[in-house]
Amino acid sequence: MTHRYSVSLEWTGNLGAGTSGYRDYARDHVIRAAGKPDLAGSSDPGFRGDATRWNPEELLVASLSACHQLWFLHEASAAGVVVVAYSDDASGSMQTHADGSGEFTEVVLRPQVTATTPVSPEQLASLHHLAHEKCFIARSMNFPVRVELH
Repeated sequence: MTHRYSVSLEWTGNLGAGTSGYRDYARDHVIRAAGKPDLAGSSDPGFRGDATRWNPEELLVASLSACHQLWFLHEASAAGVVVVAYSDDASGSMQTHADGSGEFTEVVLRPQVTATTPVSPEQLASLHHLAHEKCFIARSMNFPVRVELH
């Protein structure tokens, strides 16, 4: 089965002179999808972006974190593990090159789970492993996505 996802993006950073110079435009944009609130986006502040807006790199890390969480909750439910709280402090590393190109080299997920049913560290690790194996986003990456359990 094929699923399709559609978003629209509108650049809102024309300061009056378009892209006449590297410093003459903002990196601001709006990401939209039908029936959802707009996402205010920009580039990373290191690339002249607005730190108050989401950047593509943060959205990639957030997508990996959310995908893992959703699959973990599914696998926990299927295993009879009652999860009552889940959080993650995820981070990503990106390497840039002299020509301006770059790529992510790793994303690390650090999920914290609270369950009301007895669950061993081994069972938690197994559920995270299953979630990682099934996460559509993680399976699509060409860099390591690690899960660190504490």
